[in-house]
Amino acid sequence: LQRAREALDLAHHIANLLNTGLDRKTLSICIALCEHGVNPEALAAVVKELRRESAAVQ
Repeated sequence: LQRAREALDLAHHIANLLNTGLDRKTLSICIALCEHGVNPEALAAVVKELRRESAAVQ
């Protein structure tokens, strides 16, 4: 459990450096989806599309 927490901390730090805008919970969900076989590129495309739609609504 400690190693998983450290890995998530590192992933979150990298995500912040890359300005992804992903919070820890969202990043954790994305990582879990990838671990369960979701294509990371497809997941990134979905996240981008959701952000575009959210911005259009606001």
